Order: sequence, then C-alpha cells, then structure tokens
Amino acid sequence: MAFYPLQIAGLVLGFFGLVGTIGTTLLPQWRVSAFIGSNIIIFERIWEGLWMNCIQQARVTLQCKFYTSILALPPVLEAARALMCVAIALSLTALIIGICGMRHIQCTGSSKRVKAYLLGTSGVLFILTGIFILIPVSWTANIIIRDFYDPNVHMGQKRELGGALFLGWATVAVLFIGGGLLCGYCCCNRKKQWHRYPVPAHRVPQKDNQRKGAVPSNTSTSYV
Repeated sequence: MAFYPLQIAGLVLGFFGLVGTIGTTLLPQWRVSAFIGSNIIIFERIWEGLWMNCIQQARVTLQCKFYTSILALPPVLEAARALMCVAIALSLTALIIGICGMRHIQCTGSSKRVKAYLLGTSGVLFILTGIFILIPVSWTANIIIRDFYDPNVHMGQKRELGGALFLGWATVAVLFIGGGLLCGYCCCNRKKQWHRYPVPAHRVPQKDNQRKGAVPSNTSTSYV
C-alpha cells in the first residue's frame, strides 16, 4: 500500500483523540471560579465539571463531591453528559474498526478493498466524534461568557473557561485531522484501484465483415 503512512498517522491521532475525549469528560475544570476585583489573596477556588464539583482551599486541600441527584441537574449539563458519553463510545468503536482495517491484521481477510472501506468508516466515525464533542464544549463556553458579561449575575456566581474546555477543542482538532487522513486514504485507494482496472472499451464485432469479404473470393474461383 503506497498510502500506508496515512492510516498509521490517522489511527495514532484517533487514539490521542480517544484519550482526549475521556479526559475532557472526566475532568472537573469545565467551569472555574472567576477572580474579579482588586483582591489578590485567594483562599478558595471552585471547579465545576460534568460529574462533580471540587473546592481547593489555599492551594493545599482539594475536596471533590459527585452530584447526588441526576434529576436536579440543569438540562445543559444532562445534555453535555449524554453527548460526551456518545463521543467516547464512537471514538472507541472507530479505533477498533480502524485497527481491523490495518494491513497486518487478518481478522477481516486480506482484501485491500475491504480494509480501505473499514479505514474510511473509522475516519467518518472520528469526525462524528469531534462533532459530538464540539457541541457541548462550545455550548458551555457560550453560557459562561454570556453570564460573565451579564450585569444581573452576582460576582460570586460568575465563572471562567476551564482547562477541560480547551482540552475539548484540541481533541476536536485532532479527531478532525485523524478522521480526514483516514477518509483520504480510503479515497486514494479507491482511485488507485480504479486506474489499475479500467473499464474495457466497447468493440464492434468484425465476424460479419470478414464473412462478407470472403464471399466474393469463393464465387470468383468457381468461375475459373
């Protein structure tokens, strides 16, 4: 396979995308406390994630608590949870399908065409995973920025963008690049096979013409 490095790079980026998806889902730094005002002495820092809240006091002790009630959560948080769980499932499925489409893996046979389609499917799933991550991350960031500049929101309730959001955006970029490489490998392999086996041109049968040319020669010899 001339484009073998493409599938290696795509699967490596897909693996990093899976790790980033899990990290973005589990990290509590989606929303962090905003420091507004002239007071430079901070004794407490608040982190809010999809699954827990954490409070760091004087940069020494860190206390985290899982959300006790699922029904009491805001709809935005519930939707973000669901989308991130779907993203983890999609990225894991894409990675498994991509590994099955590798050249040295014989679980799907030795057909190059089948392996190319498997890698293309893996690339599409990686791109879908990036979309599923981009929606809750950008949605949460929009709410944080809107509340930060809203004068009706109390200073103690304002939040800033956490590190998990930036990790999510970086993961989306990695997944898009990895998925694009795998889809490009599938397209290049299809074009290569298309040029290797061109469609045969239509030929006009020449048997009738040969027969017509042979009839006069027989009649001429009969008279001689």
